[in-house]
Amino acid sequence: MARLTRWTALTAAAALLTAGCGGGSSDEDKDDGGRSSAGPTAAAPSGVPKALASQTLDWTRCKGTDDAPAPDGDWRCATLKAPLDWSDPDGETIDLALIRSRASGDDRIGSLLFNFGGPGGSGISMMPSYADTVSSLHERYDLVSWDPRGVAASEGVRCRSDEAIEAAESVDSTPDTPSEEQAYLKDAADFGKGCEKAAGKLMEHVSTTDTARDMDLMRHVLGDEKMHYFGISYGTELGGVYAHLFPEHVGRVILDAVVDPSADTMGHAENQARGFQRALDDYLKSTGQEPEQGSRKIADLLKRLDAEPLPTSSPGRELTQTLALTGIVLPLYSESGWPALTSALEAAEKGDGSELLALADGYNERDPSGRYGTTTHSQRVISCLDDKQRPTVAETKKLLPKFEEVSPVFGAFLGWDTAGWCHGWPVAGQHETPEVSAPGAAPILVVGNTGDPATPYEGAQRMADELGKDVGVVLTWEGEGHGAYGSGSDCVDSTVDAYLLKGTVPKDGKVCS
Repeated sequence: MARLTRWTALTAAAALLTAGCGGGSSDEDKDDGGRSSAGPTAAAPSGVPKALASQTLDWTRCKGTDDAPAPDGDWRCATLKAPLDWSDPDGETIDLALIRSRASGDDRIGSLLFNFGGPGGSGISMMPSYADTVSSLHERYDLVSWDPRGVAASEGVRCRSDEAIEAAESVDSTPDTPSEEQAYLKDAADFGKGCEKAAGKLMEHVSTTDTARDMDLMRHVLGDEKMHYFGISYGTELGGVYAHLFPEHVGRVILDAVVDPSADTMGHAENQARGFQRALDDYLKSTGQEPEQGSRKIADLLKRLDAEPLPTSSPGRELTQTLALTGIVLPLYSESGWPALTSALEAAEKGDGSELLALADGYNERDPSGRYGTTTHSQRVISCLDDKQRPTVAETKKLLPKFEEVSPVFGAFLGWDTAGWCHGWPVAGQHETPEVSAPGAAPILVVGNTGDPATPYEGAQRMADELGKDVGVVLTWEGEGHGAYGSGSDCVDSTVDAYLLKGTVPKDGKVCS
């Protein structure tokens, strides 16, 4: 099971297009040569070599892959060169894959850059599928996204084979015995070794800070004086780090489904235990169940699966405790997934684990042929470079009762995750919490959802506080699911649109019910 922290529902819940960058060489495949294709016009970022600052992006038709066709419409792809090591900008470079659809109207504001979370989510895959959600913005903005360094088409990292991933499904993520603890920690360390072998020297240069610096180079090469940005889930942390590094370049910035920047590794795990339990309680209430009793029933199911996995219709595969928990997590990302959760839980109570296994496969990006996506590989490489803390087993065990009190369903897994996620990691982490203070930046709209399971609502106010006075402006939606914009609230959508299209900053603390 992938770490839940900073995961975006778009990655977990949908089978999205996977488009490669690059293109055909015929003239009709080329970009039309419009304003943001002609090369950089904004002031060059400080310390960037002239060869990188003056590069012109060659926008060509996106190529499809063996697994998915190229996106429909006027999407074009390009490659941006950035320093591999930002402390040595004149040294080796890395290629970053970008995707764009030009603004449809004449009154263009500029580029609107999207990061969909993870870390490890592919913007190349997600941007075309998200375009309908942000269609009201497309007339005045070029919709732009990218695969951050270490992700998918930007030298994405694969840490282990599909066969090894499937074999690891038998590892107990909430170990109860010394032998299970040993297997759990060995699996974690082996994963790190696989990442080191796959990533090589890239392993030390995929931090959120590195990607924020890439973004400012991207802004410049796209020809924008200001960074207009839409960050979702982990993308909110990335947006906050960008604002801290480049407050003078902040334009209109939306942070939706907000990561708490004040939380360390243990704090994130506790936040998520509380957030997912809160979402589960809301789900149980919607089905007429009392939350405490319903949670106890699910916890009992998981306990039984720990001792004896359930059979499934998938040949050779059983529903383990960890896979069942993963399957429960996925439909909590959106209220529309709740009926699927009801059906899957009912089937499991009757002895059939097939539906929960299918949900878990959706979360883990496993297709019917047994191939897995690599989002979680990139996620781990990035987050373990970011996070300095390496909690020990002893520290985790000491806090397990607190985690289980917060959530009888998710607490044990999220508690153990703090010890296993970066166990034996070959590269040291950079900080305990990210720096997002941005004095002097333009107002940033911070959107929190009271029912968000993965990035609990409290993180929005904490992000606004850390961005600083007159910078962070909080918009609250009293809703369900991961993220607010495009989730069914006309109030949220119109407020965000007014900010991005007209520059209208709402009153801090506005609530949409």
